[in-house]
Amino acid sequence: MLDRTIAPKIRQLDDFSIARPEKRLMRNGMPLFTIQAGSEDVVRFDLVVRSGQLRQSQPLQAVFTNRMLREGTKRFPSAEIAEALDYYGAWLDLSVSVDSSFVTLYSLSKYFGKTLEIVASMVKEPVFPEKEFSVIRDIHKHQFMVNNQRVEVLSRKLLNRSLFGESHPLGRYAELDDYDSIDVERLKDYYRCNYSSGNCSAYLSGKVTPEAVRCIESHFGDAEWGSSFLSSGIPEIPITTDSRKRVFAEKEDAMQSSLKIGGFTLDRKHPDYLKLRVLVTLFGGYFGSRLMSNIREEKGYTYGIGAGLVAYPGTGLLVISTETGNEYVEPVIKEVYHEMDRLREERVPEEELEMVRNYMLGDICRSYENPFSLSDAWIFIETANLDHDFYRRSLDAIRETSPEDIRTLAQKYFRKENLIEAVAGKKV
Repeated sequence: MLDRTIAPKIRQLDDFSIARPEKRLMRNGMPLFTIQAGSEDVVRFDLVVRSGQLRQSQPLQAVFTNRMLREGTKRFPSAEIAEALDYYGAWLDLSVSVDSSFVTLYSLSKYFGKTLEIVASMVKEPVFPEKEFSVIRDIHKHQFMVNNQRVEVLSRKLLNRSLFGESHPLGRYAELDDYDSIDVERLKDYYRCNYSSGNCSAYLSGKVTPEAVRCIESHFGDAEWGSSFLSSGIPEIPITTDSRKRVFAEKEDAMQSSLKIGGFTLDRKHPDYLKLRVLVTLFGGYFGSRLMSNIREEKGYTYGIGAGLVAYPGTGLLVISTETGNEYVEPVIKEVYHEMDRLREERVPEEELEMVRNYMLGDICRSYENPFSLSDAWIFIETANLDHDFYRRSLDAIRETSPEDIRTLAQKYFRKENLIEAVAGKKV
């Protein structure tokens, strides 16, 4: 009989590998990656456009261009697109990041040909109708006005503006006037410069069949599509960091303040990056972290606080984030720096580090346990321009990071003088 009063032993992950996609170049030169995994008769198709917010000439261009793809094509009006996808049990997701745009379709295998035909029309022959655009713009404008009252949104924008400068794309956020100045001609310009077979790649994951591959080749890989004129490279705009240590956004009716402390750190290709992730996880990256144990559990200043590494092309940020009562902002900041000092000065107990290792290894296993998360993994490798050994090296870094490594990295990269404190809330 199993004795349930005895906890099972913690066992280290012996080996970890994720299935690599099979790559083929279609007739027009566009790459197609297929990942054969899973037993259910369902597939996911991803079209990755190598262009995002950094390539737009004005705010909102990238996100509205992507969002408007489903609002009508030369063959299908928006109502017919929505009705057909619903009828076939498909799900469509449109999204934009800093450097990429995505069109993602989940479909039953038996209807994949019909649903992909609709998606291909959306991508290759959108019409950007004025009436639908006006509705979408008004919805997003209203969402902007609502979100801009949230202290978390205010502090996030404030931190990035302070770090990158308002003239830099990563510090420039859409304002209310930008919703009035954007129009369909701007969207068409962005579409012509970025959506083409020469600037895209495709992924197919799940229960992949030869017929599904032929469908993709027929709709996306047979001949070149889109304009041959592509956007130039990402412009080199200088970063102008604010010299102030503390920046503040006043919101008089705020019941609590949002605090973000951040500064520049390593990009993903730096030799120290993977071990730095272990340090940041121990510091504030999971529920048992130093920040949570001190500021939530012991002091009771907040319901939650975390730290993480935010990656951007060519650089990265270390960001500590929380929301707390207006009167607790100063004590929280003091304790954040106190925990940084402890990691710089004291050796981390092996037992604590082992717990972090087990958490991170378990998180890796959970993150890549199904066919569609495998697709996410390899899309990440492509869009982040990383090598295929990144996941193996991540595993090695988690296993090999020692208490002395943690202290050395903290001394090297936890530099309080390089951090900016962004606070949005009510002054006390």
